[in-house]
Amino acid sequence: MPYLASIDIDTDRTHPYPYNVPAIRFAKKIDLSNPITFIIGENGTGKSTLLETIAYRLQLPHMDGYGYAKKCFDAARTLTPSVVLDWNIERSVGFFFRAEDFGDYLNSVHRTDASLQEQMGDLGTEVPKHIIQQMKDSANHQLHSVRRNYGQELTSFSHGEAYMHILKQMVNQRGIYLLDEPEASLSPAKQLALIYFLQAHLQNFNSQFIIATHSPMLMAYPDAAIYEVTDSAMQLTALEATDHYSITKSFLNHPASFLRHL
Repeated sequence: MPYLASIDIDTDRTHPYPYNVPAIRFAKKIDLSNPITFIIGENGTGKSTLLETIAYRLQLPHMDGYGYAKKCFDAARTLTPSVVLDWNIERSVGFFFRAEDFGDYLNSVHRTDASLQEQMGDLGTEVPKHIIQQMKDSANHQLHSVRRNYGQELTSFSHGEAYMHILKQMVNQRGIYLLDEPEASLSPAKQLALIYFLQAHLQNFNSQFIIATHSPMLMAYPDAAIYEVTDSAMQLTALEATDHYSITKSFLNHPASFLRHL
């Protein structure tokens, strides 16, 4: 049984931002009773804002480890007093994956490592290389965090492999998991691997996933609930009836029809 039964943004305000984005305006008693719920829609419809608001309300941990003080969560802070959650089982345990956090985190680790390398480069041949490496590792607190939380250095993986590795490390118990556009880090093959991973996890744990995505492959997860956000509504929609599915299918079946004017 999923933990969250529904969410309602209980406000009559429709402006300014974030009240004016469709995913917030139309989030009225949205049924979340399916183990996997997809939130889909065009860019700018507020999918990420809705997920950030849920994550903020639940205070779920997320990858950069700095809590919710960052300015990017201002909208979530604004909306939280209007958030009404209906629980089947109250359990605010899980993780919040944002594609932008993932990329920013890996880039930050690389920048810190490069900066330390530059600072310690002056040591030259006076200090053995393995000692310099130990000094650099000790000074890189983010590297310590990577090893503590994820088991090994993520820099040894490709982008998609690192994402899947983190997912497997953090989605390892029952809980509520929010994924914001995971396909941004994943090839089609890795998206299929994610589907298999979700299926295996749900066979072993009573968990709940709420996923914002543009990927028709992920939306095809068997029996998942799909809420499509448009400028006029947010409603439960069958996979084949979504714009994402119909446009992708039409393009793949007849690419020349779309590209003949290039």
